Amino acid sequence: MSKQKVLIVDDDPHIAELISLYLTKECYETAIAADGPEALALFRSFAPDLILLDIMLPGMDGYQVCREIRRESQVPIMMLSAKGEVFDKVLGLELGADDYMIKPFDNKEMVARVKAILRRTKQQEKPAETPARQVSFPDLTINLNNYTVLFKGEPLDMSAKEMEILYFLASSPGQVFTREQILDGVWGYEYVGDSRTVDVYIKRLRQKLPLHPAWQLSTVWGVGYRFEAARK
Repeated sequence: MSKQKVLIVDDDPHIAELISLYLTKECYETAIAADGPEALALFRSFAPDLILLDIMLPGMDGYQVCREIRRESQVPIMMLSAKGEVFDKVLGLELGADDYMIKPFDNKEMVARVKAILRRTKQQEKPAETPARQVSFPDLTINLNNYTVLFKGEPLDMSAKEMEILYFLASSPGQVFTREQILDGVWGYEYVGDSRTVDVYIKRLRQKLPLHPAWQLSTVWGVGYRFEAARK
């Protein structure tokens, strides 16, 4: 069985080598890029299963690298940055990143996140071996076996994480979930960070979901979110 591959993109060689050391101990194969152009070259030649992408890079920043990769691939990307402002997280997620870690971070947590992301990716690749993960409502079908969301039979353009959050909420219509419960249920580990990440995704889902009289994403102020609907 071949090892899963992780591309580490960071211009600080000490940080990159430390991350590589921890991941190698967990039996991942790693490659390191120190700048944007090298990251894009290794992305194409190394064919990683996951990319750990620093934002502050010489020549081409991480946002631009993420944008270029998303034109060619949906490979999972976890951004690493000393920038902890909500704006920076929103921008990274808007460009297609799957996760965001703030430096300095705990290496055990980083490894846990890598494992969770790759575990979800493997599940996506083997839908026949997983139980049916589909919910349907009037004019809306959410299917995580093949990662599609259909509205009146037509696919809606959503990222994998958006679909996972929508499925998580829609699987329990009427139930209120806190931000922490959504993070824990969707990310697959105890999330340590800004729970407002959920708000970013909910906002994007509302922009992409057409208005419909039979269902909606609702905010329960001071608590969290729920998907209101009646099953077919």
